[in-house]
Amino acid sequence: MTMRLLDSNSGTGQRASALLLTMVMTGIAVLTVASVLSYTTSSARLNYRASQYERAIAAAEGATEKVVGMVSHDYLNGGEAAVQANLDVYRNCVLSSSDAPFWSDWEFSDAAGHVGRTYVGVGNSTNYVLLSSLYAGLHGYASSYSIVSNARQTRAPQEVVAGVLQELELARIPIFQFAMYASGDLEISCGQPFVVTGRVHANGTLYVEPDNALTFQSYVSAVGDVLFQRHPLDTRVAPKGTVVYQAKYGAHVPAMTLPIGTSNSPLAIREIIQPAPAGEPLSSAMGRLRYYNLSDMLVVVANSGTNISISGSSGSFNGFATVIPTNELKLFVNVSANFWDEREGKTVLPIDIDIGSFTAWSATNNSVRAALGSNDVASIYVWDRRALAAGNLGAVRVLKGRLLPSRGLTVATARPLYVWGHYNQYASTNLGTANTRTTYPASLVGDSLSVLSENWSDANSTAAVGSRTASPTTVNAAILAGAVDTYQDHYSGGVENFPRFLETWGLSNPLTYNGSMVKLFPSQYAISPWGKANVYGPPARNWTYDTNFDNPALLPPNTPSVLKVVRGLWAATAPNQTTAPVH
Repeated sequence: MTMRLLDSNSGTGQRASALLLTMVMTGIAVLTVASVLSYTTSSARLNYRASQYERAIAAAEGATEKVVGMVSHDYLNGGEAAVQANLDVYRNCVLSSSDAPFWSDWEFSDAAGHVGRTYVGVGNSTNYVLLSSLYAGLHGYASSYSIVSNARQTRAPQEVVAGVLQELELARIPIFQFAMYASGDLEISCGQPFVVTGRVHANGTLYVEPDNALTFQSYVSAVGDVLFQRHPLDTRVAPKGTVVYQAKYGAHVPAMTLPIGTSNSPLAIREIIQPAPAGEPLSSAMGRLRYYNLSDMLVVVANSGTNISISGSSGSFNGFATVIPTNELKLFVNVSANFWDEREGKTVLPIDIDIGSFTAWSATNNSVRAALGSNDVASIYVWDRRALAAGNLGAVRVLKGRLLPSRGLTVATARPLYVWGHYNQYASTNLGTANTRTTYPASLVGDSLSVLSENWSDANSTAAVGSRTASPTTVNAAILAGAVDTYQDHYSGGVENFPRFLETWGLSNPLTYNGSMVKLFPSQYAISPWGKANVYGPPARNWTYDTNFDNPALLPPNTPSVLKVVRGLWAATAPNQTTAPVH
């Protein structure tokens, strides 16, 4: 029998191999776990850093928004002068615990290492440009500003800094850029086909209520709704006409406001046509917009015992220091006329300004012309200080105005304003047309604006409306005036009756009007509502927006502007950078 002997080394080798394999696998497992733990830790750190970065971006945006809000408020209420005056205020403004306890552990800087500050950069200023976006088609003076904030959370485990850049365009849009503009509600009706050729905007609700074909050729916008219906207080039957928007319309758009320093209510805005109260600084928000302060020349008519006194001077530009001799004023100012206004039911005692005689005087006088550096007078403010008996209405009337001074002319008053006959068109061949190449920049500013035709007669003003027959008349001037708004059972007359009438016109006697109509406030003196019998028969309305006003050199003297803050670029920036990243 043969005996098999076992190799004792064989079992030992197998155990060694198993141990080695176990150790290798354990090592791999440990490395895997370590790798997983490292990856998890790194991912957590990366996730935390990403989360912290998003928080820092939000914080930096909040800091820039605080400054944007301050800039916007100052600009809309005081214009760019207010913004420039407060640049240091903005640059020292950041979010802090006074805004909310949350910000107590956040630090903000201006991207240049200055803690507790915000970068506010001023770019190009007062460029007259064609605006874009919502304001496409409008021209305006645009100034650019950039606002940058860097933010970091001071008690965060990781230091993460993020920056945000916001760019703003402060746009100043001359108010005569609109064919029709209203500081509140605007109503547009028409009994004849009516084509509106320029931009239309209402800072309230726009009631589109035609009784014939109404066509808007340019963009139409309203802060409120754009409605095809009557005003709720207008009890006339529903509109029967049609409306076509060739350039569409927008409702619920941001308001376009005047920088008057107070509420932009229509009543508050009326102050711009009032004389300046004693003690009001010329540099105040309202002071910078008052026609009284802006005009080259002041004419004052007042009671002097049983007589009427007429005085005049240069404007506030030299402290009203240049006195105009009374005998010179009487060359073009007359206070002896009167006529009946059937709508108001009052006798009008006008301060008549003979524009033809005024133009000749402006070119030759040695008083105001010298104060203006040998230039023509371009603007007049007429202050009616007369105390009149009940039943009389003080007013200003411009007549014989086919030729204006060389720099154009703005006539402003707080009283009702009447324009008699052709105005601002010396070329006979262009009367009755939309050709305004032979006109001068002009505006008529008052409590209300009434058009009296070439055929108007003061002596015939008390006759029945059928005997007060108009003749074709052309008026080329922007109109800024008040109106009697719709109230219970009384339609305002709408923008189609914004210029008021006192004659029978008819289709054969059109009113040709080229300009811009701006309804800003409720009338204070000419307050009788539209719709009274025996007042007028409507003209054919040959009305066109005057595209001369797209050129800043051809805007009427002392044209006010509505303001808009237009947001531009928003970008996340690298720390300590004040420009947007390039992609």
